[in-house]
Amino acid sequence: MIGVIADDITGANDIGVMFNNGGFISDVYSYDSNVLQELSSTMSDVLIFDTDSRLNKIEKAYEKVFQATKNIKQAGATQFFNKTCSVFRGNIGAEFDAMLDALNEEFAVIVLGFPKNGRKTIHGIHMVHDEKLENSQFKNDPVHPMTESNLVDILQKQTNRKVTLINIETIKQGAQSIRAKLDNLRKEAFHYVILDVEEQADLHIIAQAIYDQKIICGSSAIAEEIPKVQSKSSRLAQGDIQVPESDSSKGLFCAVGSLTPQTINQIRYARDKGIKTIELKTLGLISTIDREEMQEELAEMVIQTILSGDDVIVHSTNTPDLVHETKQQAKELGMDNTAVSKLVSNAIAFISEKVMKETKQYRFVIAGGDTSATVCQRLNIRGMRVWEEIQTGLPSCISLNKPSYLFILKSGSFGDETFLEKAFDHLRSQ
Repeated sequence: MIGVIADDITGANDIGVMFNNGGFISDVYSYDSNVLQELSSTMSDVLIFDTDSRLNKIEKAYEKVFQATKNIKQAGATQFFNKTCSVFRGNIGAEFDAMLDALNEEFAVIVLGFPKNGRKTIHGIHMVHDEKLENSQFKNDPVHPMTESNLVDILQKQTNRKVTLINIETIKQGAQSIRAKLDNLRKEAFHYVILDVEEQADLHIIAQAIYDQKIICGSSAIAEEIPKVQSKSSRLAQGDIQVPESDSSKGLFCAVGSLTPQTINQIRYARDKGIKTIELKTLGLISTIDREEMQEELAEMVIQTILSGDDVIVHSTNTPDLVHETKQQAKELGMDNTAVSKLVSNAIAFISEKVMKETKQYRFVIAGGDTSATVCQRLNIRGMRVWEEIQTGLPSCISLNKPSYLFILKSGSFGDETFLEKAFDHLRSQ
């Protein structure tokens, strides 16, 4: 079994569906110390623990990944994957080190490139839709602003282990050349080896070279190719996993906490297509004394919309001027960007729980990694089966506990402008 440790819930689902595309079955669980007691009797080829550690302090992130790696090994994993953000946001060095330390290993291969989502690595420089990482939208990330593009430099600053690169020229020479280079770098006492990726074909070549490596780190993209070269399909069936029933007389619900340009465009597209949108006014959320009353009123609007048969999207404030004003107001109140993000996620989780309870429409969409994790916690969704891909890296999932939910957790920067509309269509079609 392959064991994956992911630092956020949308990334966990992302890598799960990539393994699914290769023919494997993947289950995702929110990680805590009791996770081994919560595992489903329905087995999977890939077991994924979401540590929800991207926004943690370095020491906490290390501790979570160290223990999660120990536990996933106890669960039967023999090959390990540390799934991180495809642009290296988060506690990258600490989490990679934690996995190696937990397994008493000193070598890992890192593949961050994800060509289908515009991420390429050439001579160690990471590109996002043909822009250097330092010039991309991620330079303005509120928690982890990416101000460099050289992946070796980024990682080396976060670890005492030695980091190096295998460049695109070696990749193009084929799997045998890559394996020989990896063997030499291991002998030279390097610990982390980052591999260039220019196009999807490179990932297939890389998979042929690294499919049997004990530890692989990076984005989800390589996970689509690994099952293909391991020359085995899933030995398992989907078992007794059932798609929850849907009430076609009711509308569907989507909640958005992400401020990425992609998600903002998706909301705009959906609104133009006639889908109702309601703004959760973040400025009011941080300044009001009675937040719960504000959330109750918004939830009631959503409930009435769904019961009348219409779809609805709730989104946090996303216009640049109001986002800036919100940050300034929060700063005056002693709140940093992480605190504001948590406040928004908690408000959306409160609304989501009330909507599910009152409408009993157990199919929904959540956009944003931290928001998705908070909603799942509020709804007590501990485990999920990755179900079907809608767009690249964006699957639906079915909860493994009761009540059964069919839902989509969307990474903020993934998907084209049609995604939210297509997500609703998918939920209805199942």
